[in-house]
Amino acid sequence: MTARAEDAGRLLAISDLHVGHRENRAIVEALRPETDEDWLLVAGDVAETVADIRWALTTLTGRFRKVLWAPGNHELWTHPRDEVTLRGVARYEHLVALCRELGVTTPEDPYPLWNGPGGPVAVAPLFLLYDYSFLPAGCATKDEGLAYAHGTGIVCNDEHLLHPDPYPSREAWCRARVEVTERRLAELPGDLPTVLMGHWPLHRHPTDVLWYPEFAMWCGTAATADWHRRFRVDTMVYGHLHIPRTTWHDGVRFEEVSVGYPREWRERPTPPGRPRRILPREAGAGDRGAAA
Repeated sequence: MTARAEDAGRLLAISDLHVGHRENRAIVEALRPETDEDWLLVAGDVAETVADIRWALTTLTGRFRKVLWAPGNHELWTHPRDEVTLRGVARYEHLVALCRELGVTTPEDPYPLWNGPGGPVAVAPLFLLYDYSFLPAGCATKDEGLAYAHGTGIVCNDEHLLHPDPYPSREAWCRARVEVTERRLAELPGDLPTVLMGHWPLHRHPTDVLWYPEFAMWCGTAATADWHRRFRVDTMVYGHLHIPRTTWHDGVRFEEVSVGYPREWRERPTPPGRPRRILPREAGAGDRGAAA
């Protein structure tokens, strides 16, 4: 495949590949770029085991000009099926080292500049976690929120598998990640637009459509609620919710790009596994005001 000079690349995004499922592994095996110059943003939840993560990222780096990855909660799990038993920060650092071995850009690397159609923009993979600030209605504290979630039976597996070591809690790890990421984004040139890509959305509004609103506690942090305005965001790319769609908030595009589990994507009218084009924007994908 050869890209035309006037069609030099696409900035594409996908997330929640969950290649531990045979059907999803086949999706990755079939995934191809549109042009030789395409970049692929992978917004977390590739798999639960390091071996599966390695296989998926190796496959994708062999096809796309550049691959950028941000971790989801599933990569950070210390799963009983995984031979790698590292926890918390040590596990994350192990995955960063794996990505660097494969040539994959991580949240710890310099933010690359997309100079293709729709650019220039700084493309920033983010690792921010969550801090239980997206509380259920009527709950004022994390403890109240968790008690409510346990009462409904909707409790994220992170409570058992995602360890924050050496931080005392996941919210403490989140605070540290927000602080370092905010500082790095603030150092970007003040006139440079950005595409921010992470597993969890920067703003709470995408969680408004959850069937189980209490799950929002594991979906982000209120500390980033104004980042889409502060950091000149062209598009905020995220996953985690398994509800692929486009929303607009304060005139900024939010793209949920997840594949999800086979039981979910089988119910959708469109075939699974087609990455979402972020730049250049497709026809009809212009600014749509402040509606969410």
